[in-house]
Amino acid sequence: MRSKAVILLSGGLDSATVLALAAEQGFDCAALSFRYGQRHQVELECAAKVAVAAGVTDHRIVDIDLRTFGGSALTADIDVPKDRNEAQMDAEIPITYVPARNTIMLAFALAFAEVLGSADIFVGVNAVDYSGYPDCRPEYIKAFETMANLATKAGIEGHRLTIHAPLINLSKAQIIAQGRRLGVDYGLTSSCYDPDPHGHACGRCDACQLRLKGFAEAGLHDPAPYARDI
Repeated sequence: MRSKAVILLSGGLDSATVLALAAEQGFDCAALSFRYGQRHQVELECAAKVAVAAGVTDHRIVDIDLRTFGGSALTADIDVPKDRNEAQMDAEIPITYVPARNTIMLAFALAFAEVLGSADIFVGVNAVDYSGYPDCRPEYIKAFETMANLATKAGIEGHRLTIHAPLINLSKAQIIAQGRRLGVDYGLTSSCYDPDPHGHACGRCDACQLRLKGFAEAGLHDPAPYARDI
């Protein structure tokens, strides 16, 4: 019987790759996505498609409403930055950072894993080609794993839980290469912060630019739909 793992599945490029990597390692994958008050539902539609394509039979969508707090261009009436260069992206933590989002989602994943009897949680955070979010750093993942093993019945009883972040030290191009090797259909995914009403990516936000740069460096065309020719 295969060991179970919980995969945080956003519907983006990184989480789709992580799901494929976990499956390659032999895990029976359960996926967890969130309707957290984000400005669009495209990523959840993509998450559902990615889960089906990967043969995931247990995909749950959790409703939480981070609009209660706001503070982010993804959960409040704040414009998403567009057409920024890399220096601008690196200058400060961007307004698209959602306060405590990864901590909240990992906490839900922790509860799900404990109920499933799983000792493994996979998350697609990345500390190379990313927008400077503090909850995407290796030290954050290590700290959360330490906390998880102090805070759960399973951890206290000696069933150590591991937070896997297999993409954390990879560039976007390297992530895409891994996904291509594993047969991930990136046409099913969306990374855009501000897609149009048809679900087409803007091609101009930080997430789109980092994604397109990754495909260019990998020598590949991004199969996801864009609102304009890329």
